Amino acid sequence: MRTAIYRSFVLTAIMLVIVGAAYPLAGWAFAQATFTHQADGSLGSNGSSLIGQPWNSGTSINPQWFNGRPDADNPLSVNGVAGESSAANLGPRSAVLVTSVRALIKEWRAVGVSPTPDLVTTSGSGIDPDISPLDARVQVPMVSKARHIPAARLYQLIAQQTRGPQWGFLGSSYVNVLSLNEALSTLRP
Repeated sequence: MRTAIYRSFVLTAIMLVIVGAAYPLAGWAFAQATFTHQADGSLGSNGSSLIGQPWNSGTSINPQWFNGRPDADNPLSVNGVAGESSAANLGPRSAVLVTSVRALIKEWRAVGVSPTPDLVTTSGSGIDPDISPLDARVQVPMVSKARHIPAARLYQLIAQQTRGPQWGFLGSSYVNVLSLNEALSTLRP
């Protein structure tokens, strides 16, 4: 009986060290070695480059900035409120989705933008920090007019901020909205 109890305590101690310390430390070390930017949270002075940032004022689109994809919990709030987002799980036949998309199309057109499908629909996560280069380019006339910056300079800025597919072949080119807006804030009319 004592042998069984002793073995169970020894096994518990060994598993505690392996599962409670060694495995988490190995995971942390792997993340630090291979994905430092993501593992450390990517926080900067204006927010995280891994989470969609609110560039709007209330429920309207802010023409002073490039705007990201809509937030899943509040489709009329472009990239939403921090900590209150998730996937919406609305199907293509959802009346709520159709109503939200139509309202967002109306808002984009009110500021002079003919929106792409990505600018009026949410991503799978609901808090996507990136947009396609096309999504950024369709916003150039709006931002150019609001900031009095020549469109050619904004197209140049988008080209500088465009990142290629991961490892050269995974996914498609993208523009991080936070990085783009931080670079935009340095431009003067």
